[in-house]
Amino acid sequence: MDGGDGNQALTSTRFSDLEPPLSEPVLEALAQLGFVFCTPVQAATIPLLCSHKDVAVDAATGSGKTLAFVVPVVEILRRCSSSRPKPHQVMGIIISPTRELSSQIYSVALPIVSTLSNIKSVLLVGGADVKEDMNKIEEEGANLLIGTPGRLFDMMERMENLDFRNFEVLILDEADRLLDMGFQRQITSIISRLPKLRRTGLFSATQTEAVEELSKAGLRNPIRVEVRAETQLAPSRTPSSLHIEYLECEADKKSTQLVDILVKNKSKKIIVYFMTCACVDYWGVVLPQLTLLKGFSLIPLHGKMKQTAREKALASFVSLSSGVLLCTDVAARGLDIPGVDCILQYDPPQDPNVFVHRVGRTARLGREGNAIVFLLPKEEAYIEFLSIRRVPIQERICCSDALDIVPQIRTAAKKDRDVMEKGVKAFVSFIRAYKEHHCSFIFRWKELEIGKLAMAYGLLQLPLMSEVKRHSLSTEGFVSIEDINFDEVKFKDKSREKQRKKNLQAKKEAQKQQPKPEPKKDPNAAAPILRKKTARQRRAVQTAEDEDELTREYRLLKKLKKGTIDEAEYAKLTGTEELL
Repeated sequence: MDGGDGNQALTSTRFSDLEPPLSEPVLEALAQLGFVFCTPVQAATIPLLCSHKDVAVDAATGSGKTLAFVVPVVEILRRCSSSRPKPHQVMGIIISPTRELSSQIYSVALPIVSTLSNIKSVLLVGGADVKEDMNKIEEEGANLLIGTPGRLFDMMERMENLDFRNFEVLILDEADRLLDMGFQRQITSIISRLPKLRRTGLFSATQTEAVEELSKAGLRNPIRVEVRAETQLAPSRTPSSLHIEYLECEADKKSTQLVDILVKNKSKKIIVYFMTCACVDYWGVVLPQLTLLKGFSLIPLHGKMKQTAREKALASFVSLSSGVLLCTDVAARGLDIPGVDCILQYDPPQDPNVFVHRVGRTARLGREGNAIVFLLPKEEAYIEFLSIRRVPIQERICCSDALDIVPQIRTAAKKDRDVMEKGVKAFVSFIRAYKEHHCSFIFRWKELEIGKLAMAYGLLQLPLMSEVKRHSLSTEGFVSIEDINFDEVKFKDKSREKQRKKNLQAKKEAQKQQPKPEPKKDPNAAAPILRKKTARQRRAVQTAEDEDELTREYRLLKKLKKGTIDEAEYAKLTGTEELL
């Protein structure tokens, strides 16, 4: 969270002016962190929660919501912990939708919670070992729990010695996202275990019907707080310091335009959003190989990465003064990454509500920021859609002399099977995600020009997808590579190439051992003429194998989500151990 006396988004209200007054240790901790004046949401919310009121807060992204609930939580716990609480006596819980956001809240809260010598706070998120978390709580205790709903629910199920009888305060951050991500059951279960006589704060950037229902179920006579930052114009859902543009170009030009923008903003801190994890994996591998991007810090981040890798990626990007974060919507909400200059939405989000949250990673607390969304010509209705939703947007003209990078990424695919396979997976995952777009009346997947799209992805061949075969999507604009045997494209990684050859050999031997039924001979039939397979036939065989592999990985992913297999087993079965 950013702070500073000169910030335009701050009010003239000091933390020391709030009523009821904050304790001296909290004021000192805030001053040491550089927080002297309140933002509007902090000035409106902190006094209410400290006065034993339930609140439902609707505040714009980047408005300082984290301190708006961390400060009153600490003050409430201070009043109730004059006598030292027992180690397993839980007095407060803060729930947020993602691991990254929970970790950020924990780090923001830590220096303020540390003013309470007798309160132990614990971070509980997925990806960490459950038994380690349990052992830590058993040994050290836990009075304030901060984490994701899945892990919090799991710990409450497993640990019978957690005592909630003296529970004081519950905070639900990014409540609309909590519900969108399917955590309704876990949240309902968590709330059912807590005493009804408690303080509850519900914070959300968008008030949906589901959030309203949650408000009715979890809050008692809540006071609704709707705050817009001073820099925010009344008719707009985004800060006036944020300049949003759209770049309309053909599908085969998207990757070239992306690289051109990155090169022209080399000294900036940029976040690029993609539709799927496979897309992030692909561009995270191929972009660093481009001559134009040599020396760039390009950091991939998505939800299928191991927790330690996610934390490392985010910490690396936060520490940079300039660099590029390639990510999915796992980094779209709540995260406060200092100094982000520009947001590039290479793929518009499936959920239109996420658009505002993505662009909200820049222009935070009154600072200047830019955002660009890439659109295909057939997606231009999205511009009017955003205008209706009070998101001001202007046109950005395509750069006509940008260097075409498609030949380079196709060359990279020829030289490394990893690039080739990741490109196919990214392409297929994008089409399938596009098919599930919430704004299907604008993003009509049956009108996708997959030939041009495949060129932007640098594919060497078009995969035989069932969606493509059934609906005859346009392949116009794709230039196939005829002079290549795809079976002979090797992995640059020698160990992976060795394993691939081993697998191929094992497959051949298994096929030899299977007895083939002899076809009935027709005495009148002429002797067959043996012909060498054409390039088209070889491609058909290869793409059929790719389709089988993608189907197998999709089934494994479903097993992972159901919990039938764990992340390590999934990585082993899909050959992605190097990402862990």
